[in-house]
Amino acid sequence: MAEPLYRQIADDLRNKIESGDLAQGSQLATEAELMKQNGASRNTVRDAIKWLTNLGLVETRPGQGTFVVEKPTPFVTPLTGDVLGSSDETVYLAEVKATGRMPTGTAPRVEIQQATGGVVARALHLAEGAQIVSRHQERFIDGTPWSLETTFYPMSLVQRGATKLIMPTNIDEGAMAYLAHECDLRQVGYRDTVSVRPPYENEAWFFRLPADGRISVFEIHRLGFDEDGNRIRLTITVYPADRNRFRIEVGKVPPRLTAIPAVQDDESAAPGAAGDTALKRSG
Repeated sequence: MAEPLYRQIADDLRNKIESGDLAQGSQLATEAELMKQNGASRNTVRDAIKWLTNLGLVETRPGQGTFVVEKPTPFVTPLTGDVLGSSDETVYLAEVKATGRMPTGTAPRVEIQQATGGVVARALHLAEGAQIVSRHQERFIDGTPWSLETTFYPMSLVQRGATKLIMPTNIDEGAMAYLAHECDLRQVGYRDTVSVRPPYENEAWFFRLPADGRISVFEIHRLGFDEDGNRIRLTITVYPADRNRFRIEVGKVPPRLTAIPAVQDDESAAPGAAGDTALKRSG
């Protein structure tokens, strides 16, 4: 049985996109042109475009037309490894640079808040009304928005001498190394919790995601512990699923001998997954 005409039109356009005949960022023919080329009605052409939109291949911009979606080259982030004595920022920069790509980020936006019984207070085991320090940064790879990261610390660490936490500048040696030096406080382990959800409005704007929520975001909570089991920091990072992959290694795994672009790495071959209050305000 022959496919409906709208699927035939959609499949033809999809083949052109996947072959490169229609390059990323290029504009599709207008509705009128597609109607004439295929002997189809306006509704049939619109159904074809809707099908391609649902596949994430094209996007329609009001007043401009329909364009082939530009897909970033995925980057693989390791969620395991020896990062206990170094900062996540240091590891991130090294991993990105090893692939020949350029990582950048904004200066930290620092806020002092009160714990009000939400996710952060529960994670850090803080009493109602206790003060916390948040440090928020936007990260980019090759100029493309890549992640949003907010780290929360108990204000007690500042009172113990870690005053750099409340300064809106990068901590060059890394926050964990700094806390070890200033407070004799060492992170000896961390726990990651990963969830997937639709992006908030500000996240969709920052990451330039479609407003309909068809591209999800990963939200990773990393909770750090000291030698006594105390919770010393909570880092919440938001990654759009269209440009991020994650690597988890357990046991004896051969080292990666050469730095190669993440898109060629076998860990990134599989498609991405289609994944509190403070994050809704971020960005």
